[in-house]
Amino acid sequence: MTARLRTRGAILAGKAARVASRLRGGGSALPGLVAERIDPAVLRHTLGELPRGIVVVTGTNGKTTTTKMLVALLRAHGLAVFTNPTGSNFTRGVISALLGEVGLDGRVQADVAVLELDEAHALRFADVVRPTHALLLNVARDQLDRFAEIDHTAGLLSTLAAATSDAVVLNADDAYVSRIASTLVPDVRCQWFAVDPSIADRLPEIQEADVRFEDPADAPDLGPQDGRLLPHDERSFTVRYPGGTDVGPLRLRQRGLAAMINATAATTMARVLLEETGDWDAGRAQAALEAVTPPFGRGEIIDVDGAPLELVLVKNPAGFTVALGTYGSEPVATMIAINDNYADGRDVSWLYDVSFESLRERGVALTSGVRGFDMALRLHYDGVAVDAVEPDLDVALDTFLASHAGQPTRLFCTYTAMMALRRRLAGRFDLARFGEDSAA
Repeated sequence: MTARLRTRGAILAGKAARVASRLRGGGSALPGLVAERIDPAVLRHTLGELPRGIVVVTGTNGKTTTTKMLVALLRAHGLAVFTNPTGSNFTRGVISALLGEVGLDGRVQADVAVLELDEAHALRFADVVRPTHALLLNVARDQLDRFAEIDHTAGLLSTLAAATSDAVVLNADDAYVSRIASTLVPDVRCQWFAVDPSIADRLPEIQEADVRFEDPADAPDLGPQDGRLLPHDERSFTVRYPGGTDVGPLRLRQRGLAAMINATAATTMARVLLEETGDWDAGRAQAALEAVTPPFGRGEIIDVDGAPLELVLVKNPAGFTVALGTYGSEPVATMIAINDNYADGRDVSWLYDVSFESLRERGVALTSGVRGFDMALRLHYDGVAVDAVEPDLDVALDTFLASHAGQPTRLFCTYTAMMALRRRLAGRFDLARFGEDSAA
């Protein structure tokens, strides 16, 4: 069988599996598994010839938000973008997303692909099809049973950078990410994003101590085309480019320093891609960022019978610390749902690396999930009162919302808990379902 026929067969079988999976309410990765079994190189055969290349976005925290922002920026400049909007950031999830857009001839109607990929799966992707661009966000401890050491995760990012052909955008404030620059071959362009030096003292809000520079003088020197974040308040900021036109001041729909840094990263990568052909426009970039809604579960606000419910994903010490710093200081009724399924990470000892003191004033109304009792115990050690524990997520959500009807509420939850709660909320309040809000 020729390569072309094999690819066509893989696409046809994958599309059939996609229809069957949707009818049965199955997961987003199954059609990708079917297609990949038939043609292991299906990604190379379908994405390898896109005229503006392939961008991989990876790192421990912020991948989904940054990817959504980057896609919005490129589309605002007239590019047709293929992306994996369901947030399934394994290679099979990318193939599953591809099956919805590729024709039987193996062609995708896109100028560029922007793909969110898990750090390890980014390398598996690069083994099949070489990225032209890589956006490397940060390194932190995440899912201790999968990536046991920060050095290991940093090594994954470094290997991906070495496999990238055209340009890499790096976080200048992350010591592990910034050192990757020294490993790049000379013909690969390197650009940086960072916070403005005037707010460098705020970096501990979002960084673990392990990834900070021991001496700030060791941080890389930024050039005139590198992006610098200058916040004005919790949503408003400017991305400064000393050698070009600044973007902003602008106001995001998602609040917090981490979201602004994600926007700075996305903007810098968009400039790299668009300035190559003279298409970059700061005004379009500003409008695009201001229109981006938070990806589901990442600070998403849901109207629950006239009262706001904030849904916040947490998955590692750095992410939970950022979430508490961004949202936890406001005394609203709070529920925390912790699961330990594979997608969450089996080892939840990372909860003991998070300080929950900001929740003391109001306490926590309810903890839930597979590890609901573990979460309650952890809060007890920080002097945070917990009113109730209900491991069943559906029962917990109903109880929580009924007990605080008409009041602002907040849910902190790990990935699979967030998925389950978001589905239930979507059914009750007519929300966009998983992936639908990202497809446009």
